[in-house]
Amino acid sequence: MFYWFLKWIALGPFLRAVFRPRVTGADHVPLEGPAILASNHLSYADWLFMPLTLSRRVTFVAKAEYFTGTGIKGWLQKTFFSGSGQVPIDRSGADAAAGAMLSAKRVLAEGGLFGIYPEGTRSHDGRLYRGKTGVARLALETGVPVIPCAVVGTDVVAPPGKKFGAFTRPVVLFGEPLDFSRYEGLANDRYILRSVTDEIMYEIMRLSGQEYVDMYATRAKEEAKRAEAEAAIEAAHEQRKAS
Repeated sequence: MFYWFLKWIALGPFLRAVFRPRVTGADHVPLEGPAILASNHLSYADWLFMPLTLSRRVTFVAKAEYFTGTGIKGWLQKTFFSGSGQVPIDRSGADAAAGAMLSAKRVLAEGGLFGIYPEGTRSHDGRLYRGKTGVARLALETGVPVIPCAVVGTDVVAPPGKKFGAFTRPVVLFGEPLDFSRYEGLANDRYILRSVTDEIMYEIMRLSGQEYVDMYATRAKEEAKRAEAEAAIEAAHEQRKAS
C-alpha cells in the first residue's frame, strides 16, 4: 500500500506537476504478466521517473543493508525502500550477483515487472556503457520478454554527485519487447549471453540516442578518476615550476 501511496498521493503528483515527465511506447509494457524492464542509468532519479510513467508497479533490487537497520532510522529506511518498489538482494545466494538473480526471479515468478540497469552503475559522463550479462541470464532462465527502456534528462535533474541540478522534462521511452526464446536452454553459454546483452544494449542506445562505449562503466569511472588525479598532479607541478 505504501508504494501506491507514494506513487499516487505523496510523491508522484508532485513529480508530475513539477517535472511533467513525458512517455513514449508505454503500450509496449504488458498490462499483466512478468517482464524485464532493461534501462539505461544516468541518475539516481531514474528509478523515480520510469515507474511513474506506468500504471503497474516496477520492482528493483537494493542492498540488503537497506532493510536490516535498527531503530527509528532503520525502520524508516526499510519502510521507504520496500514501499517504493525495492526488494532486498537475497543473501542466500553465493554472492551479491546470485542474490540479485534470486530476488529478480521471485518477482518475475509472481508475475511482476522487474527493473534492471544492465550497466550495473550510473554513467558518469552521459554515455552508454557495456552491459553486464546478468540481464541476459535472467531473460533466458525465466523465459520472460525484455522491454528496452531509455530515460533521458534525469542527469539534468539530478547530475552525478549532486542531489539536484536544474528543471527539465524527463522523457521515458519504451521499446518493443525482445523475445529470446530461440536461445532456450543456452543460459550457460557465455557467447550467447554476450550476444543477447549486446542486442538489449543496442536497443537501449537506439532509444536514448546516447554514445555507446564498449567498456564497463565501473572501469570507465576508474580511468576517469585516474586521469583527473594525474591532471591535478601535473597542474600542481607546473604551478611549482612557475613559482
